[in-house]
Amino acid sequence: MSKLKRIVLASRPSAAPTAENFRLEEAEMPTPRDGQILVQVAYMSLDPYMRGRMDDVKSYASPVPIGGTMEAGGIGRVIASKHPGFAVGDYAVGRFGWADHGVANGDACMKWDPDLAPLSAGLGVLGMPGFTAWAGVTAYGKLKAGETLVVGAATGPVGSMVGQLAKQAGLRVVGVAGGADKCRMAVETFGFDTCIDHRGKDARAMGTALRAECPDGIDVYFENVGGPTLGGVLPVMNLHGRVIICGMIAWYNGAVDESAAFPVGKLWRMILVNRLTVQGLLQTDHVSRFPEFLAEVGPKVKSGQIAHVEDVAEGLENAPAAFMSLLKGGNVGKQVVKLSDV
Repeated sequence: MSKLKRIVLASRPSAAPTAENFRLEEAEMPTPRDGQILVQVAYMSLDPYMRGRMDDVKSYASPVPIGGTMEAGGIGRVIASKHPGFAVGDYAVGRFGWADHGVANGDACMKWDPDLAPLSAGLGVLGMPGFTAWAGVTAYGKLKAGETLVVGAATGPVGSMVGQLAKQAGLRVVGVAGGADKCRMAVETFGFDTCIDHRGKDARAMGTALRAECPDGIDVYFENVGGPTLGGVLPVMNLHGRVIICGMIAWYNGAVDESAAFPVGKLWRMILVNRLTVQGLLQTDHVSRFPEFLAEVGPKVKSGQIAHVEDVAEGLENAPAAFMSLLKGGNVGKQVVKLSDV
């Protein structure tokens, strides 16, 4: 096979991405250099952070260049190796992009044990999203039994893990999700105490709903969404509450709402008066703890103590549509794209 298929960034979106911002093309199959591996990708991951990589703005990572392959984590079978830690036939998790094959430095990849869980789990519940949730909760959550935790995007791969870990630690867990079906899933599948449907609610209405479901206030807020959910949460936070900022999907496409336009003075006063701890979370700061995460959470996934749900799109050509749907909450569970059977 001399060619690979990939999806590149054709243009930068001005608001929500459209199909015109992506282009499917063929490229020469790369040959691994010393220390690298070539992988046939079985599944690639779609995640909200990718929207930020489409903009040419300063951030914690460089933007995707025009004409460059869209970035993504993937998992697949090694078909050529010049790295001593990987043999042909091994399975690897790495940054292979929106492509059916990818080359990467072996030191930056993780060997995957297919007996641990299905391949796609390496991109979700036992991959970056699950690890992000675990890292944030264990490093910054300071969870105490009897407290109340609220998490947005409650049925996504990060939010559902946060909720389950908090519930197992003895907290009251309140989710926020879009639609009755997702709210029901948060309770029935992931074990949340309750879940609030954010659809049609501004910040004031969210605050009213949160006060009703959090009669003792909110001690921990795991932030995945921004928008009116954040505007509703902040006035309900307890003294010495913790806010862990992981994502802001409601604002990624440039939308502005009441909470996005909070005067800095008002926000600062809320933080001061309630002595809140506000912590930004990037999982890359915690990668040395990944073996600890797998050792703790892997057995729970295998035994069913940690539940997970996947939304699987078929074919590389359908990745842009699945991604655009993800940004609007159209996915149910962790969004992956199946590229091959390997």
